[in-house]
Amino acid sequence: MDRGSDKVSPREDEQRKHETQGLVRSGHSTHAEEWKDPEPNGEDQPETALHGGTPAGMAADDVEGRSELAGFLGKDCYPMVREQVIGLVIDRNAPQRVVDLVRHLPSGREFANVNEIWVALGGNVESAR
Repeated sequence: MDRGSDKVSPREDEQRKHETQGLVRSGHSTHAEEWKDPEPNGEDQPETALHGGTPAGMAADDVEGRSELAGFLGKDCYPMVREQVIGLVIDRNAPQRVVDLVRHLPSGREFANVNEIWVALGGNVESAR
């Protein structure tokens, strides 16, 4: 029988469960834990909001493709040449479509980041802000 914790008695487990039940059910903070609530923005600070979508100069396919490629390349391997890029995606078990894609990279060129690789493959990157 699983009763939750083996550090306190079953009675203490039930008491703790009862104390947190309101917090778990409500989905928002309780008055008892008001100190945990984030403070609102000050009068001189702009409202912050997360905006989704694609950056200017890119299509959704560019964002997804570059993101997938970056996931297999990582950040710590630059600069690289074509053969290193191909070897890395193969070593990291990238799908065949990614391996086939990087095989189209030009030889004899060094790439400093995933954006340079993506542009060399014909993809679009963010336009200047």
